[in-house]
Amino acid sequence: MIYAFDSNTISYLLRGEGNVAKYFARVIAQKGAGYAIPPMAVFEIKRWLLDKPTKVTRAYLSAFIDLLEPVRDKAAIDTAVWEKAAEIYIALKQRGQLIGDVDILIAGYCLENGYELVTRNTGDFKRIDGLIIHNWYD
Repeated sequence: MIYAFDSNTISYLLRGEGNVAKYFARVIAQKGAGYAIPPMAVFEIKRWLLDKPTKVTRAYLSAFIDLLEPVRDKAAIDTAVWEKAAEIYIALKQRGQLIGDVDILIAGYCLENGYELVTRNTGDFKRIDGLIIHNWYD
C-alpha cells in the first residue's frame, strides 16, 4: 500500500507532532508499503518553508527534501489526475459540498494512483467517494 501525505501530515511529521512519526516508522518498516507526496502538497509545504526563512524552517526544509527525495517519481501529475479532479469537483458541487481546489487535486491524485490519503483534515476529504483516508495524528 502507498500512503499519500497531505500537507498537514508532512508538517506534523517535520515538527514531531501527534502520532505521525510513529505511524510513518511503521509504514517504512512494512514490506510492500510506501509513501508518496502529492505535488500539490510539495507546493504547499515548500511555500510554507520558504516564506519565512529561519534557522528552524531551514532545518525543516532540509528534512523535507530528504523526505521527498526517495519519492520524487511519485510526485508527478498527469492529465488523468486533472480529469479525476474535475469529476470530483462536479460531484461535490452537485451535492453542495465543495472543498478547496488543492484538496480536490490531492484527492484526484490519490484516487487516480490508487493511494490512500493520510490527513488530519478528514472532514473535507470524507466527502469524496472512494477515497480511503487515515488520520495518523490522533
